[in-house]
Amino acid sequence: MKIDLRIQGKQIPKGKVSVSGAKNSATRLLAAALTAAEPVRIRNFPTHLVDAQHKVAFMKELGAEVLVNHESRVVEIACKDLNPKRLKNFDVPIRTTYLLAAGQLVHCGEAKVPYPGGCKIGARGYDLHIMVWRNLGCEVTELDDYIHIKGKLQGGGIDFPLSTVGGTENALICASVASGVTEIKNAYITPEIEDLISMLQQMGAQIESFGNSLIRVSGMGGLLKGASYSVMSDRIEALTWIIFAIISGGEILVENVPFSQMEVPLLHLKDCGVDLYRNSDSVYINGHCVKGRGIQPFELSCGTHPGIISDMQPFYTLLGIRADGTSRVFDYRYPDRIAYAQELNKFCNNSISIERGRLTIKGASVLNGANVKSTDLRGSMSLVMAAFCADGESYIEDVQMAMRGYSDLLVKLKSLGLNLQVIES
Repeated sequence: MKIDLRIQGKQIPKGKVSVSGAKNSATRLLAAALTAAEPVRIRNFPTHLVDAQHKVAFMKELGAEVLVNHESRVVEIACKDLNPKRLKNFDVPIRTTYLLAAGQLVHCGEAKVPYPGGCKIGARGYDLHIMVWRNLGCEVTELDDYIHIKGKLQGGGIDFPLSTVGGTENALICASVASGVTEIKNAYITPEIEDLISMLQQMGAQIESFGNSLIRVSGMGGLLKGASYSVMSDRIEALTWIIFAIISGGEILVENVPFSQMEVPLLHLKDCGVDLYRNSDSVYINGHCVKGRGIQPFELSCGTHPGIISDMQPFYTLLGIRADGTSRVFDYRYPDRIAYAQELNKFCNNSISIERGRLTIKGASVLNGANVKSTDLRGSMSLVMAAFCADGESYIEDVQMAMRGYSDLLVKLKSLGLNLQVIES
């Protein structure tokens, strides 16, 4: 379904918002649940997340029993009778389809995996996933509609030529149910991957991590146990609401903030002259958080955790528009993730100079209403935030992209006293 928004600008958010379970963890935990012989219960789950709903639908088509309780934010998965032969539809608009292989392989000895879909933020190949399956003893064939994987997973060596979140996740889940020991080199261990490791360990997997890039897995040689696990809070969503309050002059209490995973991003806000009021798991932002000299210009580079990751880039770009001076944002890891900035420019009279891997932002710019189109998940959310801060009316196409990353997004916006018109087609 295509969803557009019409927003009247100069609305100031006020109220309380609770950060949901992390999108980049929850959908991975769903896939890991397919490797269990017993039921798996996942708590604090962002049940209204569009990406999660696509994955749940695919799991049901495979034969999994999936019960979703929106009120308690709990998902229960039972996988007694998985069979890839049931699959008829391979058009799944999510990137993490490759994670659905391990569960099928350990149950049936073969898997059918839709080709990864999702946001167009630069080239995203799947060659590293094919390497994982082959290094762990499987035959891989690329067919017209899906990737066919066949064989019994065996421990092996995986040395990624570049650090990769998706490849690390795939290798972890496959290695957990493989026979023998797997060593994963040049892994990319993020907080969300640590969350995945914790649930796999609760399910019986034997996993050791060393530093930020080496993981050793002693495989179980078959199905894992059941579990009851709570998803970590979403650090990207938490930052979204914090920066929205700052740039809009709003007053927001943000609850369930994972501070331990956000130290560097929050330190950058402090260096920009923002003073946050916080306790152990909440942060309160109002007009007094910005000190007398206003938001100060900055330079930052997006990179790997614990730094500022690429998913956070659009929100610092917005902050730069509000800063008193010229700011620069660099991203050489995903240098093509700049299409959203071209749309943001429509609000601020081209105050953002756009080069591959580099944005130069002229601050203290006036925002005016604009007609814009979403280009990617986080970029879509930055357009929504800009529209509420702008003078006049804005029209944003394809806001369903933002809804892929924010559970209950429209409900949360309305809970902050914001008015918007939803156009569905």
